[in-house]
Amino acid sequence: MRPASLFSVEGKIAVVTGASSGLGQGAASLLAAQGALVVAIARRADALADWSQQGPGETAILAADLSDRSCLADVAAQAAKPFGAPDILINAAGVNTRRPADEMTDADWDVTQNLNVAAPFFLAKSMVPGMQNKGWGRIINFASLQSRRAFANGISYGASKGAVEQMTRAMAETWSAHGITANALAPGFFHTELTAPVFADPELAARNAAQTCIGRNGQVRDMDGPMMFFCSSASDYVTGQVLFVDGGYTAK
Repeated sequence: MRPASLFSVEGKIAVVTGASSGLGQGAASLLAAQGALVVAIARRADALADWSQQGPGETAILAADLSDRSCLADVAAQAAKPFGAPDILINAAGVNTRRPADEMTDADWDVTQNLNVAAPFFLAKSMVPGMQNKGWGRIINFASLQSRRAFANGISYGASKGAVEQMTRAMAETWSAHGITANALAPGFFHTELTAPVFADPELAARNAAQTCIGRNGQVRDMDGPMMFFCSSASDYVTGQVLFVDGGYTAK
């Protein structure tokens, strides 16, 4: 295989959750620009429409609240209508309630686990049969620094992201024999809506940048190479892995 085609997603059908902003939207735009047929899913229909109108490529949009577990099978079915059964599923949707452990409510705990853990699993479960029929598929989950480190006010988020790391391994063990790889990207500190409270404190943002080996916080484009690797045939023999895209934050 020529190097240029090794990382190709031309003609692949990709579903991206959390595509209305941040790293999810970055992934959706990247894949569309690289020739994939992209179905972008998020809760905010207006933000999805604005993104789609910018013309990043051949795309479709689907508004859905993925924290509602009862709708996930229907969402998966709707996602297959524009272009067919997906080849690639990117689970980028997530929430961080940033609530101290002693103040954690049932509702905050449940919405975090439903969106960050249950949605990726049940969407994948619904889409895997189509991938099995093709003998090829890619599942990319979003882990976190908190998959392995404890941060203040992060008990529900950290628990969910620890689960994502292990769920990714379990997905690989279950489905990789059918040509479906499952891997996770673990971003460091990127300035997105989800991390807005962190970047609202310039001193904290600077300390996070100083903690990296590279000396800066992440930019959305820093995810492009790792994303293309996991979405393409370049990663055919890589599954069940978590790649930290954190500028070396976890190396120090």
